Amino acid sequence: MYEVMRYWDDDHPEWDAPELAFAAAWRNQPKWVVSRSLKSLGPNATLVQDDLEGAIRKQKAERDGEVEVAGPGLAQSLTELGLIERYRIYLHPVVLGHGKPYFAGPRPPLRLMAIDQIEDVIRLIYVPA
Repeated sequence: MYEVMRYWDDDHPEWDAPELAFAAAWRNQPKWVVSRSLKSLGPNATLVQDDLEGAIRKQKAERDGEVEVAGPGLAQSLTELGLIERYRIYLHPVVLGHGKPYFAGPRPPLRLMAIDQIEDVIRLIYVPA
């Protein structure tokens, strides 16, 4: 996911004001990138190659707010370590399509906490059971 979002690290002449604002927000947001293959990162990004558990526990201890996770493989690793407190699953209506499963391994036991509608998307919020 980080490699996809790196598009926003450099300005593009065709961008309008909302795109420039999004790019600025992206660059200002701190990011921790878990990767064994990446060697360089863009602005405000820190590479995590070893000790995933220690890196995430440190972020949770040092920062207020939430740590968001992108990618089913990383989410599965954090699930196995017991580090995910809340899952937000967004259901988008798609007639045809494909993608990676949300849970890369066995689905952990979950308890549904909330269901919200955001325009035409449904958000399900679960916590570990």
